[in-house]
Amino acid sequence: MAKGLPDAARPILRGLAVAVVATVVPALAHADPCEGRLPSRAGEAFAGTVRYVGDGDSLCVGTRPDPATWIEIRLSDFDAPELHSPTGRADRDRLVRLVFGRRLSCVAVRGRNGRVVVYDRVIARCVLNGRGVGDLLRAAGGREGGN
Repeated sequence: MAKGLPDAARPILRGLAVAVVATVVPALAHADPCEGRLPSRAGEAFAGTVRYVGDGDSLCVGTRPDPATWIEIRLSDFDAPELHSPTGRADRDRLVRLVFGRRLSCVAVRGRNGRVVVYDRVIARCVLNGRGVGDLLRAAGGREGGN
């Protein structure tokens, strides 16, 4: 601790330091690991096993365990509430239960702004066993309400 700090202030400063670490470290730990090359044209097809789920409408697929090959996707057919919203973690958990570890077939599409890649994610429609992931989420009780 800092020299010359009154003894009574030390526990307060220590508590503040613990609070800062508790707030910052989880944010760093949850940064997505997906670093693969993103499809850049609408209509480009790709597939892979779901390796990571970021929130209720974002995930990564890859054909190998190496995160440097995983493609980060923003689902085009479902708009989940943000992770920090009251239902955000439940929405992410629903997507995990439905698709994690399973193989998806996806096609890159243009978003509302006309682009295929937005915020370092490809916008894509993904299918599991012939059904759109958005349809699966709605059938499992998922409600839309994101940005």
